[in-house]
Amino acid sequence: MDFVLEGPVLEGSVVRLEPLSHRHAEDLAAAAEENRSSYGFTWVPKATEVEGYIDAQLARAADGKLAPYAQVDRVSGRAVGATAFWDPRLWPTGDGLCAIEVGFTWLAASAQGTGTNTEAKYLLFRHAFEGWGVARVDLKTDARNTRCRAAIEGVGARLEGVLRNWSRSWAPGEDGLLRDSAIFSITAAEWPDRRTRLEQRIARVLERR
Repeated sequence: MDFVLEGPVLEGSVVRLEPLSHRHAEDLAAAAEENRSSYGFTWVPKATEVEGYIDAQLARAADGKLAPYAQVDRVSGRAVGATAFWDPRLWPTGDGLCAIEVGFTWLAASAQGTGTNTEAKYLLFRHAFEGWGVARVDLKTDARNTRCRAAIEGVGARLEGVLRNWSRSWAPGEDGLLRDSAIFSITAAEWPDRRTRLEQRIARVLERR
């Protein structure tokens, strides 16, 4: 049977990941406009662009390339950002999923540093490794994005290298240009250790609440 990329609702204590839909548009428009100073290398829609942003992500989902999520704060019930599974790769036999990337991630300024990103990554990684049985999870970012690179390393991914002129640049003024991409991963063999560390980090977040 062919693999179909569909992301289920993923429940955490800090964040709930819900399949992205237009019902999240109002919340995401407000989230994206809180403070945009950290979005220099990331595709984050402006408030007036959110409907089109959701349409674009749903089109990718319809093509089987993406499973987009809204990141919903468990306390307020409001969507505070987005993330996604994407670029699914099958085993050479075609039997099941070999690897998946986690990307298209952004958070409202007020949700950054709250444990939301840590738990969201934990939920996505856990589903990929324990639900789909992947061999690896990929993450990548603009090689110049030191903030994002630190966050990716903070959730346990290992830097594999920088691929030059690898993917589209989202930096202002660089439409149509390519960027160097820093490539990170977690493998199935590493996941048990990463899971323990992430659970400990989440527990510390909950203790401070």
